[in-house]
Amino acid sequence: MSEAEILALLSLVVALSAGLLSWFAIDMGIVTLARYRNNFTERAKFQVEEFFLFIDPTKLFAANLAIMAMGALLAWLVAGSALIVMPVFLALALLPRLVYAWMRKRRLRKFEEQLPDALMTLSGNLRVGLGLSLAFQQVVAEAQAPLAQEFALMLREQRLGVTLERSLNNLSRRMPTQTTTLVTAAMRIATETGGGLAETLERTAQTIRNRLQMEGKIAALTAQGKLQAWVVGLLPMGLMAILNKMEPEAMSLLWSTRIGWASITAIVFLELMGVYLIRRIVAIDV
Repeated sequence: MSEAEILALLSLVVALSAGLLSWFAIDMGIVTLARYRNNFTERAKFQVEEFFLFIDPTKLFAANLAIMAMGALLAWLVAGSALIVMPVFLALALLPRLVYAWMRKRRLRKFEEQLPDALMTLSGNLRVGLGLSLAFQQVVAEAQAPLAQEFALMLREQRLGVTLERSLNNLSRRMPTQTTTLVTAAMRIATETGGGLAETLERTAQTIRNRLQMEGKIAALTAQGKLQAWVVGLLPMGLMAILNKMEPEAMSLLWSTRIGWASITAIVFLELMGVYLIRRIVAIDV
C-alpha cells in the first residue's frame, strides 16, 4: 500500500472512532438527561405540593435548564475562560435544592410563629362550648398560610375518617419541628386522659411563646458573629477581584496555571470551612 492509501485508511479509522465516540457521548448524555429529568420532576412534584403549589414540574425543569445555561454563559462572558463554564453549570443544578431548603425553613419558622396565637384562639373556642372540629374550623377561617393550610388539611383528613391521633401524627410529619411535636403530644395526651384541653393549649401556647422570645434574643446576640463570618469569607474574594483589576498580568498566573488553579481550590475550601465553623459556633440550640 502506498503512503497516501495508508494515510487515507488512518483518516477513515480516526473518523470512524471519532464518530463512535461522539455517538456514545450523545447517547450517554441523552440517557443522563432523561434520568435527571425524571428525578427532578418527581422530586419537584412532591416539593411544590408540600407548599400547596400546583405547578407543572416539567415547566420547572425547563426553567432550571434555562437558568443553568444562562448562568454558564454569563460566567464565560465575565471570566473569559471556558474552564469555568462546566463548574458553574453543574453548581446551578443544585440551585433548586437550595431554594427548596430556604423556602421550607422559612415556612417552618412562620408556622412556629403562628402557633401560639392559633392555640390561644383554639382554647378560647373550646371554652365557649365549641367542639374540637368547629374550633379548628374557626382557627382556619381566621389564620393565614401556612398554618391555615396545614390545619385545613388536618380537618379534611378527619372528614375522610382519619382519627385525630393519626391526623396529628401526619401534621407532625409534615412540620417536623420541636414546637409541632410539643403541640401534638400535648393535644394527644389531653384527649386520651380526659384532661382540660383548653388549659393544656394555653400552657403550651405560653411555653412556645417564651421559647420563641428566647430564640429571638439569641438570634439578635449572635447576628454580629454571623455577619462576621460572611465579611471574613468575602473579604479575600473582594481583594482578589481588586488585585485582578490593578495587576492583571500578575494575577493572570492564578487563572491560567495549574498552581493557580490549585491555589484557588485551596482558598475556596478554606473559605467554606471558615464560614461553616463560625456559623456552627454562633448556632445555639434552644
